[in-house]
Amino acid sequence: MQALILAAGMGRRLGEFTADNTKCMLPVNGVRLIDRMLNQLNRLNLSRIVIVVGYEAQNLVNHIRASFPDRNIIFVENPIYDKTNNIYSLWLARDYMVEEETLLLESDLIFEDRVLDLAIESPWPNVALVAKYQTWMDGTMVRIDDDFKIINFIPKKAFKYSDTEFYYKTVNVYKFSPEFVRNHYLPFLEAYIKVLGQNEYYEQVLRVITLIDVADMRALPINGLHWYEIDDVQDLRIAETIFADPEERLKKMQHSFGGYWRYADVLDFCYLVNPYFPQPKMIDEMKANFEPLLRNYPSGIGVNSLLAAKYFGIRHDFMVVGNGAAELIKSLMELTDSSVGVIYPTFEEYPNRLPAEKIVKFLPSNEDFSYTADDLISFFSANPVDSLLIVNPDNPSGNLIDFDGLMRLARWAEEKGVRLIIDESFVDFADSAASMTLLKNDILERFPHLCVMKSISKSYGVPGLRLGVLASADSELINFIRKDVAIWNINSFAEFYMQIFNKYEKDYQHSCELFRREREIFARELSEIPFMRVIPSQANYFLCELNGISSEQLTLRLMTDFNILIKDCSAKKGFPASRQYVRIAIRNRHDNSRLIRALKTISL
Repeated sequence: MQALILAAGMGRRLGEFTADNTKCMLPVNGVRLIDRMLNQLNRLNLSRIVIVVGYEAQNLVNHIRASFPDRNIIFVENPIYDKTNNIYSLWLARDYMVEEETLLLESDLIFEDRVLDLAIESPWPNVALVAKYQTWMDGTMVRIDDDFKIINFIPKKAFKYSDTEFYYKTVNVYKFSPEFVRNHYLPFLEAYIKVLGQNEYYEQVLRVITLIDVADMRALPINGLHWYEIDDVQDLRIAETIFADPEERLKKMQHSFGGYWRYADVLDFCYLVNPYFPQPKMIDEMKANFEPLLRNYPSGIGVNSLLAAKYFGIRHDFMVVGNGAAELIKSLMELTDSSVGVIYPTFEEYPNRLPAEKIVKFLPSNEDFSYTADDLISFFSANPVDSLLIVNPDNPSGNLIDFDGLMRLARWAEEKGVRLIIDESFVDFADSAASMTLLKNDILERFPHLCVMKSISKSYGVPGLRLGVLASADSELINFIRKDVAIWNINSFAEFYMQIFNKYEKDYQHSCELFRREREIFARELSEIPFMRVIPSQANYFLCELNGISSEQLTLRLMTDFNILIKDCSAKKGFPASRQYVRIAIRNRHDNSRLIRALKTISL
């Protein structure tokens, strides 16, 4: 058996990364793609490796000869690489392909070692390695029957999103017998080039062969093995994450602050969203209006603040809408030029926007990080501040100050002239949610020093829309923030979501009821894990203290062994250095059960 690597392309989409070298010379986590691939091939009992080169060919040839001096490597040059595509590169290597069994690979791939083993061990003489379609995949797809026979190759122009449940993506690793190449592939390849030219893809020939059913071509699913095709800078970043060492992979994911949909096998217990809303009917309405929303500008901030006011049933002049609560937090904190009371540990987007010298810290003195309104009034009366921030329920502790306590705080703040900032992004998850919100006209009018922040990402389950609101009867504050943010600060999809939400409000209330039931079940299950103490929570997460295992160790074990991501709280401020904590989001029954099963397998 031999290997044939196609490495003539220019890799234009990688820009500066391929300005002076071909794409396979790109380093991923410090190792060049071509070096990784050749080392993987060196494990196999191959007679030779044939590499078709083109763009920056001499650089590549020199590098390979210096790095693999003892390997039997033959180079075939495509001198017109900039005018042709990989169909011509394959044609140039045709004489080698008829001599023995061939592993065909494209040089911009990165994959686990086991991927090649699957191809070699397969009893089928002609196979295409494939992976079940996922949203990040692009390029040639196939459809297969129950016996894994390929019934069609689907090129880009024939791709239909309505058919994706039936699609498999070609991994661009193939095994061909010399008989198949000699009797089927090369005759069709030659005819195809003569008729349609050299600027095509070799899969098109496989498509023709499959359609007329002249040879048996099988698909071999790689079933969860990691691989990636690197075409652009984003692909490079994702590949570096997927193929990093476990500790580095976890670090890269943690520092991406989201975007986990790109890693379809990762189950995210880190980010905090409602698993039961929105429901399919609302999503269908959003889908039905996709094109006009995509093709048209959203309204300006005035109209969208009006929509947000309608959403929550409060006065328009009390409301400003943001591109996520984060945009409003930034504006509000930058406006604050004096001391701010902050309860630690907390959601650090607020204090991270402040100079350290402006922060007056309150640290609860109990192991559950719980506190009451009276605790805060007592502390901040003795340690005066100009503004006081309260996340209610708090993040990460889940501590909740009840409505009466909030009213006492609001009266105290008015008397002291303190701006009281209440972030109630998680309040709809609380058992007493119906009576807890401060987004009410009479409350805002009565307490003009009060600001109420709410993220629509969390309890409403739409973090991708980036929506948040800030409400206050302080007209000077509201007008400042409206001018501070961009006039088109939210997109048309977010605007439309706010416009239609009221039709689905009963569904939303029901989703919160479902969630509260699941929280009770999940709390009991987590409490049965012997190394974990679960701190009571009124939010959609649990803060858990660990015994006998560090937060870093547990987070790494879950990510490495089970592709489950939880929040390691070791870097958060306000925790005792001698104790270990993680935060675990509450998802649906299926996902929560998967985490519980994983936790039960961990022995200390």
